[in-house]
Amino acid sequence: MLSLKDIKKDYVVGDSTVSALKGVSIDFRENEFVSILGPSGCGKTTLLNIIGGLDRYTSGDLNINGKSTKDFKDCDWDSYRNHSIGFVFQSYNLIPHQTVLSNVELALTLSGVSKSERRERAVKALEQVGLGDQLHKKPNQMSGGQMQRVAIARALVNEPDILLADEPTGALDTETSVQIMELLKSISKDKLIIMVTHNPELAMKYSSRIIKLLDGKVIDDSDPLDKNVVEPIKKPEKEPTKADKKAAKKERKKLKTSMSFLTALSLSRNNLMTKKARTLLTSFAGSIGIIGIALILSISNGVQLYIDQVQSDTLSSYPLQITKTTASIGEIMNTMAKNHEDSANHDKDKVYSQNAMGEMINTLMEETKVNNLEKFKKYLDDNSDLKDLTSDVQYTYATTLNVFTESDSGVMQVNPSTLLEDMGYMSSTQMEAMSMSGSMGGMMGMGTDVWSEMIDNEELIDKQYDVIAGRLPEKYNEVVLVVDKNNEINDYVLYSLGLLDPSSLNGIVRRAMAGEDISVDSEQHVYTYDELLDLKFKVVPTPDFYKKKDGVWEDMTGDESYMKKAVANGTEISVVGILRPDEDASSASISGAIGYRHDLMTYLIDEVDNSEIVKEQIANPDIDVFTGLKFKTDETAADKDSSSETVSDSTADTESKADKTADSSDTDKKAGLVAGDSSMEIPEGMTEEQYKALMEQSGASDTGELADMGMNAMGSMDMSAIQGGDMSSLTETQKKYIASLSDEQMELMKQMLKEQSDTNADQLANSGKYSTSNYDNNMKTLGYSVVEDPDSINIYPVDFASKEKIIDIIDDYNDSVGKEDKIEYTDYVGLMMSSITSIINAISYVLIAFVAISLVVSSIMIGIITYISVLERTKEIGILRSIGASKRDISRVFNAETVIVGFVAGALGIIISYLLTIPINMIIAHLTDVSIRASIPVSAAVILIAISVCLTLIAGLFPSRVAAKKDPVIALRTE
Repeated sequence: MLSLKDIKKDYVVGDSTVSALKGVSIDFRENEFVSILGPSGCGKTTLLNIIGGLDRYTSGDLNINGKSTKDFKDCDWDSYRNHSIGFVFQSYNLIPHQTVLSNVELALTLSGVSKSERRERAVKALEQVGLGDQLHKKPNQMSGGQMQRVAIARALVNEPDILLADEPTGALDTETSVQIMELLKSISKDKLIIMVTHNPELAMKYSSRIIKLLDGKVIDDSDPLDKNVVEPIKKPEKEPTKADKKAAKKERKKLKTSMSFLTALSLSRNNLMTKKARTLLTSFAGSIGIIGIALILSISNGVQLYIDQVQSDTLSSYPLQITKTTASIGEIMNTMAKNHEDSANHDKDKVYSQNAMGEMINTLMEETKVNNLEKFKKYLDDNSDLKDLTSDVQYTYATTLNVFTESDSGVMQVNPSTLLEDMGYMSSTQMEAMSMSGSMGGMMGMGTDVWSEMIDNEELIDKQYDVIAGRLPEKYNEVVLVVDKNNEINDYVLYSLGLLDPSSLNGIVRRAMAGEDISVDSEQHVYTYDELLDLKFKVVPTPDFYKKKDGVWEDMTGDESYMKKAVANGTEISVVGILRPDEDASSASISGAIGYRHDLMTYLIDEVDNSEIVKEQIANPDIDVFTGLKFKTDETAADKDSSSETVSDSTADTESKADKTADSSDTDKKAGLVAGDSSMEIPEGMTEEQYKALMEQSGASDTGELADMGMNAMGSMDMSAIQGGDMSSLTETQKKYIASLSDEQMELMKQMLKEQSDTNADQLANSGKYSTSNYDNNMKTLGYSVVEDPDSINIYPVDFASKEKIIDIIDDYNDSVGKEDKIEYTDYVGLMMSSITSIINAISYVLIAFVAISLVVSSIMIGIITYISVLERTKEIGILRSIGASKRDISRVFNAETVIVGFVAGALGIIISYLLTIPINMIIAHLTDVSIRASIPVSAAVILIAISVCLTLIAGLFPSRVAAKKDPVIALRTE
């Protein structure tokens, strides 16, 4: 089983060599109790350490089960100690910070035994030595005999073949010594026990074999193996095959010991818990650098969050705007500057004129272009990346939002607002120019309208506004009222919405400039939330302002009675919520006092597109529906020969008169029939039977009075009212007359009116005159729009970085299309400083670099503390090596300790930093008006803890390597 062949061990001390063992040869049986006796320094313990694999022999051979150990590597010796050897030391060598159960389990942990089996076997071993009720005690809570029993249980738990006992009773009293020896003797029935002792009496009493050493040599063996056993003749060993080598390698791998990192963490944690104060102070020292960096990051993060909010809020008011007709201001300025530089090539002896106006006009014409927004909108809608880069993409249209309020005194236009014009502050032309300026006017705070479309991003609105009453709109006919941070609404809005009487301001500017004494209502008015939530408005599509008369459409906005009815029939809009800007919001996305949803505009577009006047204009693109005249084209604009024009006019005149006479004759006949005049001739297209039946229905037997009344009534009747079905404008006589007509007569009258209208329209269209307008202007006047073809596109980036990516997307689009489809856009924040974030980051990095020095210093200090821990735990290193722990396992134990210290330092630093952000935020709030909230990002906290762990781990690499290289024999002797 175990055989020592000529084992020699030499120690080099300075320049001399000391021989501890001088050719020792011993063969041992599989189960016997062997005691090795001899004076101190004779080599007993050295021999025991060589047998146990803790020390290496200089020469000779140690055979284990017939296998030489000459070629053993460190891992083979580790496996041998863990699986084949059990050590029992004089000083017990228990790990003080582990419980009894944990001490015994440790060897099994290295063997890779599962937790449940490990515990079961450890408890069984402790019960075997009589300590089944002492499982959770620490070694310092036990007597010497009990600790030695724990050491024996630890030696037995892995079921080794050999038990090595070095003076097991040396530190025990006589009674306890006897108990331990009895226990060892009982174990020797199944195992080989080799005991080193100075007590010959105990050896003689309990040992089955005694070997005496003197000066490194065996001088006596009471029962050598060759006296009792006749060794069988050995067959010559075969050369191992490749399969045998592979199997042997697999078996060695299976028996290889390894300590899990969790076990290493447990050992180190228990050790650190015995030194709580030092561990806490070390961790705090290591956390100082973490605290510094964490505080810098928290303030930097607070500033960055503030910048992000400012960016988001600012960019919600300053979008990338793309309009149908646009000009690149930058290109215009560059071109003009270049032209000016090129023109300055004359002598300076005289004063020369500069063609600035001409250059400006020419450049403006060259740089102004029409964008194909229909194609670009489709490109944006199909771009999947745009959603993450924008708060919203808003499409605006030329359709005018006409909003009115109703009151007892009549109707008042709320939007577009005419308040400034009524005051005499601006002309209608200036008002129209400001209205056309769109988003830019609103951005510069100069918009005249108090109604604006809300951004379609409820999350952003929630960040920018607090809903102080009601709710956000959910339908197209719902709006919100926006107050300022003080719950106030300026009086311009109140006058514009009709909450204050705007008529009191009519002409006030002109009168003030004329020197008249004027007074303005300066009283502060108070409104309850309920009063404001009760506000109602009416939206009227532009086509509803027109009424068809005599074949053309007439603008009825000057007719008060008509406008009352048009407004009454409009779509009702309700105020459902009141918003107030959030205190931390640096900007707001709703530029007006009333915010409406985008689907109100799409609803209005549908109403306009489906109106009768728009359909008629689309059906007749060459005719002006407002005048009945033809639109002038390039051909008609050319000068014609005057004589041919005269002939043409004369011919047209003659034909027109002939047609008019014929039409007039037929119309008169039909009018006579409607009036009940039986003397009238039968109109063309009507049979005699139809004529008689019609006359019978009209009561022609007694129609004189009715005929007179009918002719008189029709003479002054508003025929368009009958055609449109609106009888409210008729007199009582006319209403009575209409009521007397049969259904056939009413149809005949409407037919007559339509023919008359068509005749008028045809006469106008062929009159030789042309409309001063054109088709596009008429459609724009009517507010006609196509959803797929917006008038402008406002892209609201999330932040400046996103804006740059959006610009890249636009550039990619421009690269993929022809020159005529390239997009020109206006970037209102292009001149703003987008490098603020870079500056903040640069400052943060510089500060972090300075603070990182303290982090490195603290890591070095932790390395020094770890080295001290190595010195303190030297004996523990020896114990671990004796039960089979490898050098790598020892290194892992101390690496685990540095990981724990690093983690505690990092976590402590983050906790302290979080606590310090409270007073820091209070100081910032007290000293500044900027809403910066210092806060440590969760990701940064995790990264800082990881950095702390990594730095301490690096700092502990050197001490852990020192620990791994310690000689286990020397380590076990350390006290």
